[in-house]
Amino acid sequence: MKTDVIIEGKNVHKTYDTGRIKVQALRGVDLSVKRGEMVSIMGPSGCGKTTLLNCFSGIDDMTEGDVKIEGKSLREMSDNEKTDHRAGRMGFIFQAYNLLPVLTAVENVELPLLVSAVNPRMAREKAIGILEVVGLEKRKNQKPAELSGGEQQRVTIARSLVNNPAIVWADEPTGNLDAETSGQIMELLCRMNKENKQTFVIVSHDPAVGEMADRVLKMRDGVFEKEYVPLR
Repeated sequence: MKTDVIIEGKNVHKTYDTGRIKVQALRGVDLSVKRGEMVSIMGPSGCGKTTLLNCFSGIDDMTEGDVKIEGKSLREMSDNEKTDHRAGRMGFIFQAYNLLPVLTAVENVELPLLVSAVNPRMAREKAIGILEVVGLEKRKNQKPAELSGGEQQRVTIARSLVNNPAIVWADEPTGNLDAETSGQIMELLCRMNKENKQTFVIVSHDPAVGEMADRVLKMRDGVFEKEYVPLR
């Protein structure tokens, strides 16, 4: 039976053991996200937001608990299976753009497709198409150093969407941008969410980002302390 829940985590713990001390980054987190929902995870620095994103997306292993993505348990997947699942079904947007400086915008965007063995001509067509969607088709041959911060983040967004992922994970996607550019980026993400029915989980400390989400979950000390629906 198909369910509209695309992300389901139960009793997720993450403990970092340095050998001298143990740091409990997540302390039994439960999280359920519906398909097509835009959720914002908010809270102060060090509260566990990025750790949650890494554990729930399968980038990092959890210490206890389990997360199911589209009904599939991360705990039951091998490392290779998790890597393949991320490549095929997920997109990632980070604060530090992570663009390769020697590649042009279109080459950066098509890279995930080429790694997944997509035909080069098809990969280039898809990359140009998604750059057009984010308003950068005319800048496709520019390298990152030739682009503004907002343009670089648009390239990052295009790269995250080029494989048509079911889930997009965003970690402080507007953290390096001024208020006006941040607003433009969030409007773009909201448009992608509505038009493509993709699920967005956005980690941020910026209240303006939270106000554009369907639901906000506030974290403190590795747990959720509050949940609310922003007023429109």
